[in-house]
Amino acid sequence: MSLTPAADGKLLGGRIGPVGHLVINNPERRNAISLDMWRHASRILQELADDDEVRLLQVSGAGGKAFASGADISKFDTERDTAEDVKRYGEISTGFYERLETFPKPTIAKISGYCIGGGLALAVCCDIRICETGSRFALPAARLGLGYGYAAQKRLANVVGTAFAAEILFTARQFSAAEAHGMGLVNRVVDTGELDAFVDDYAGMIAANAPLTIALAKAGKIAINAGADTDAVDRLNAMADACYASEDYREGRRAFMEKRKPGFTGK
Repeated sequence: MSLTPAADGKLLGGRIGPVGHLVINNPERRNAISLDMWRHASRILQELADDDEVRLLQVSGAGGKAFASGADISKFDTERDTAEDVKRYGEISTGFYERLETFPKPTIAKISGYCIGGGLALAVCCDIRICETGSRFALPAARLGLGYGYAAQKRLANVVGTAFAAEILFTARQFSAAEAHGMGLVNRVVDTGELDAFVDDYAGMIAANAPLTIALAKAGKIAINAGADTDAVDRLNAMADACYASEDYREGRRAFMEKRKPGFTGK
């Protein structure tokens, strides 16, 4: 299945095999993101979440120069000029971040080049971040007079801790891939030219695993980050019980004893 263009071709979305894809396709502006792109991105996420064939989601930027460079500043005069404009923009972009953070299946941010501003805010919504050695990371809000609210700051702190989150926000400087890895902002750093193969291998590894177990792990991550209440804990424990009652559990045991790869169905 090929990817379908949206937002005048500045986004690509769809499923290839078991892997859902959201591609920011605005390379001439280092994959800057406009209001229209945020709107369409939310729709793509919903379609992929509803597709039972999707085992995970891969988010990437086209062109190799940038994952995403954040909001398209050239459109601020029309999209974020008045207080009303800012509120509308925030509601739409925040809605996308929330949908990505709570996407029911694993998400991988494949990062090449610049990952700046809203692009970094997007990346920390993903479960796993994999970048190449030349990638650069920054939240330059303090140089632009912008503000990141509670949810955005909490997502960043959930990933790197409050001390590194403060450093990223206070300095507004760019961090190298090595620095990003050292603070836990990215999970893996790979050599330039190897990123696609490495992420495809990771995606295949995840897609081959038991769907019910993966769904439980993703639900657990969301609950832990949000601060799980009693009802959430009960739901997670019920999901764990369902794993043990599943055919996949029996298949996993048989495959282990027979020294073969399991064929999981999600049942």
